Amino acid sequence: MKICVISGSNRAGNNSIKIARIVAAAHESAGAEVELLDLRELPQDLLTPEAYNEKPAEFDRFRDAVLGSKGLAIVVPEYNGSFPGVLKLFIDMLPYPDAYEGRAVSFTGLAAGRWGALRSVEQLQLVWGYRNTPSLPRRVFIPEVFEQLDGDGALKDDEIQARIGTQAEEFVAFCRALFPS
Repeated sequence: MKICVISGSNRAGNNSIKIARIVAAAHESAGAEVELLDLRELPQDLLTPEAYNEKPAEFDRFRDAVLGSKGLAIVVPEYNGSFPGVLKLFIDMLPYPDAYEGRAVSFTGLAAGRWGALRSVEQLQLVWGYRNTPSLPRRVFIPEVFEQLDGDGALKDDEIQARIGTQAEEFVAFCRALFPS
Protein backbone atom coordinates (compact mmCIF):
# COMPACT_ATOMS: atom_id res chain seq x y z
CA MET A 1 0.00 0.00 0.00
CA LYS A 2 1.58 3.25 -1.15
CA ILE A 3 0.80 6.52 0.60
CA CYS A 4 1.94 9.84 -0.81
CA VAL A 5 2.60 12.45 1.89
CA ILE A 6 2.32 16.00 0.56
CA SER A 7 3.98 18.91 2.32
CA GLY A 8 1.59 21.71 1.37
CA SER A 9 3.87 24.76 1.37
CA ASN A 10 6.67 26.10 -0.76
CA ARG A 11 7.78 28.74 1.72
CA ALA A 12 11.49 28.57 2.57
CA GLY A 13 12.06 27.21 6.06
CA ASN A 14 8.43 26.12 6.45
CA ASN A 15 7.29 23.82 9.25
CA SER A 16 5.06 21.79 6.94
CA ILE A 17 8.00 19.75 5.67
CA LYS A 18 9.07 19.02 9.26
CA ILE A 19 5.59 17.77 10.14
CA ALA A 20 5.34 15.93 6.80
CA ARG A 21 8.48 13.96 7.68
CA ILE A 22 6.88 12.98 11.00
CA VAL A 23 3.66 11.99 9.20
CA ALA A 24 5.65 9.98 6.64
CA ALA A 25 7.49 8.09 9.38
CA ALA A 26 4.19 7.30 11.11
CA HIS A 27 2.77 5.87 7.88
CA GLU A 28 5.89 3.76 7.38
CA SER A 29 5.48 2.46 10.93
CA ALA A 30 1.87 1.62 10.05
CA GLY A 31 3.12 -0.60 7.21
CA ALA A 32 2.78 1.67 4.19
CA GLU A 33 5.27 2.40 1.47
CA VAL A 34 5.65 6.18 1.56
CA GLU A 35 6.68 8.84 -0.91
CA LEU A 36 7.10 12.37 0.40
CA LEU A 37 6.38 15.27 -1.96
CA ASP A 38 7.78 18.67 -1.04
CA LEU A 39 6.00 21.45 -2.93
CA ARG A 40 9.15 23.58 -2.65
CA GLU A 41 10.46 21.35 -5.43
CA LEU A 42 7.67 22.06 -7.92
CA PRO A 43 9.00 23.29 -11.27
CA GLN A 44 8.81 27.05 -11.73
CA ASP A 45 7.30 26.54 -15.20
CA LEU A 46 4.18 25.24 -13.48
CA LEU A 47 3.30 28.87 -12.75
CA THR A 48 2.93 29.83 -16.40
CA PRO A 49 -0.52 29.91 -18.04
CA GLU A 50 0.76 27.42 -20.63
CA ALA A 51 1.15 24.79 -17.90
CA TYR A 52 -2.60 24.27 -17.84
CA ASN A 53 -2.36 22.84 -21.37
CA GLU A 54 1.06 21.22 -21.24
CA LYS A 55 2.67 20.36 -17.91
CA PRO A 56 6.43 20.81 -17.60
CA ALA A 57 8.28 17.48 -17.76
CA GLU A 58 9.64 18.11 -14.23
CA PHE A 59 6.07 17.79 -12.93
CA ASP A 60 5.88 14.15 -14.07
CA ARG A 61 7.42 12.80 -10.86
CA PHE A 62 4.78 14.63 -8.77
CA ARG A 63 1.94 13.38 -10.97
CA ASP A 64 3.34 9.84 -11.00
CA ALA A 65 3.71 9.80 -7.22
CA VAL A 66 0.05 10.72 -6.80
CA LEU A 67 -1.16 8.31 -9.49
CA GLY A 68 0.92 5.50 -8.00
CA SER A 69 -0.57 5.88 -4.54
CA LYS A 70 -3.78 4.73 -2.89
CA GLY A 71 -3.75 7.51 -0.32
CA LEU A 72 -2.69 11.14 -0.06
CA ALA A 73 -1.76 12.33 3.42
CA ILE A 74 -1.85 16.10 3.08
CA VAL A 75 0.04 18.25 5.57
CA VAL A 76 -1.34 21.76 5.29
CA PRO A 77 -0.42 24.99 7.02
CA GLU A 78 -2.80 27.88 7.53
CA TYR A 79 -1.80 30.96 5.58
CA ASN A 80 -4.06 33.98 5.95
CA GLY A 81 -7.05 31.92 7.07
CA SER A 82 -6.78 29.37 4.24
CA PHE A 83 -4.41 26.92 2.62
CA PRO A 84 -1.43 28.02 0.51
CA GLY A 85 -2.01 28.91 -3.12
CA VAL A 86 0.77 26.56 -4.20
CA LEU A 87 -1.24 23.64 -2.84
CA LYS A 88 -4.28 24.71 -4.88
CA LEU A 89 -2.07 25.03 -7.96
CA PHE A 90 -0.70 21.53 -7.32
CA ILE A 91 -4.23 20.13 -7.02
CA ASP A 92 -5.31 21.95 -10.19
CA MET A 93 -2.39 20.53 -12.15
CA LEU A 94 -3.19 16.92 -11.29
CA PRO A 95 -4.95 15.00 -14.06
CA TYR A 96 -8.70 14.72 -13.70
CA PRO A 97 -10.25 12.25 -12.93
CA ASP A 98 -7.23 9.96 -12.54
CA ALA A 99 -5.69 11.77 -9.55
CA TYR A 100 -8.90 11.67 -7.55
CA GLU A 101 -10.58 8.37 -8.29
CA GLY A 102 -9.15 5.26 -6.70
CA ARG A 103 -7.43 7.02 -3.80
CA ALA A 104 -8.30 8.54 -0.44
CA VAL A 105 -7.08 11.59 1.49
CA SER A 106 -6.25 12.46 5.08
CA PHE A 107 -5.38 15.84 6.55
CA THR A 108 -2.94 17.15 9.12
CA GLY A 109 -3.11 20.88 9.76
CA LEU A 110 -0.58 23.13 11.43
CA ALA A 111 -0.65 26.79 12.33
CA ALA A 112 1.07 29.40 14.43
CA GLY A 113 -2.30 30.13 16.05
CA ARG A 114 -4.39 28.18 18.48
CA TRP A 115 -6.71 26.39 16.03
CA GLY A 116 -4.07 24.38 14.17
CA ALA A 117 -5.27 25.11 10.62
CA LEU A 118 -8.87 24.07 11.18
CA ARG A 119 -9.99 26.43 8.40
CA SER A 120 -7.35 25.19 5.97
CA VAL A 121 -8.28 21.56 6.51
CA GLU A 122 -12.01 22.20 6.22
CA GLN A 123 -11.52 24.14 2.99
CA LEU A 124 -9.37 21.36 1.55
CA GLN A 125 -11.98 18.78 2.50
CA LEU A 126 -14.45 20.72 0.34
CA VAL A 127 -12.05 20.69 -2.63
CA TRP A 128 -11.33 16.95 -2.40
CA GLY A 129 -14.96 16.17 -1.58
CA TYR A 130 -16.01 17.97 -4.76
CA ARG A 131 -13.95 15.39 -6.65
CA ASN A 132 -15.63 12.53 -4.69
CA THR A 133 -12.38 11.53 -3.03
CA PRO A 134 -13.03 9.66 0.24
CA SER A 135 -11.61 11.43 3.25
CA LEU A 136 -10.51 9.86 6.53
CA PRO A 137 -12.71 11.36 9.26
CA ARG A 138 -9.82 11.60 11.77
CA ARG A 139 -7.96 14.86 11.24
CA VAL A 140 -4.96 16.07 13.22
CA PHE A 141 -4.53 19.73 14.12
CA ILE A 142 -1.26 21.09 15.44
CA PRO A 143 -1.71 24.49 17.09
CA GLU A 144 1.12 26.87 17.93
CA VAL A 145 3.47 24.83 15.77
CA PHE A 146 6.52 26.97 16.54
CA GLU A 147 6.28 25.84 20.16
CA GLN A 148 5.61 22.21 19.22
CA LEU A 149 8.86 21.51 17.36
CA ASP A 150 12.35 21.27 18.79
CA GLY A 151 15.49 22.47 16.99
CA ASP A 152 15.80 19.18 15.11
CA GLY A 153 12.20 19.29 13.80
CA ALA A 154 10.90 16.65 16.21
CA LEU A 155 7.63 17.04 18.07
CA LYS A 156 7.92 17.90 21.75
CA ASP A 157 4.34 16.88 22.55
CA ASP A 158 3.84 13.12 22.91
CA GLU A 159 0.06 13.51 22.61
CA ILE A 160 0.33 15.11 19.17
CA GLN A 161 2.82 12.42 18.12
CA ALA A 162 0.34 9.76 19.28
CA ARG A 163 -2.50 11.41 17.33
CA ILE A 164 -0.36 11.39 14.18
CA GLY A 165 0.42 7.70 14.75
CA THR A 166 -3.24 6.82 15.27
CA GLN A 167 -4.24 8.76 12.17
CA ALA A 168 -1.58 6.98 10.10
CA GLU A 169 -2.70 3.53 11.29
CA GLU A 170 -6.33 4.36 10.57
CA PHE A 171 -5.50 5.84 7.17
CA VAL A 172 -3.54 2.80 6.03
CA ALA A 173 -6.43 0.57 7.15
CA PHE A 174 -8.94 2.93 5.47
CA CYS A 175 -7.06 2.76 2.16
CA ARG A 176 -6.74 -1.02 2.36
CA ALA A 177 -10.46 -1.37 3.03
CA LEU A 178 -11.40 0.96 0.16
CA PHE A 179 -8.88 -0.39 -2.33
CA PRO A 180 -8.08 -4.01 -1.44
CA SER A 181 -6.17 -4.87 -4.62
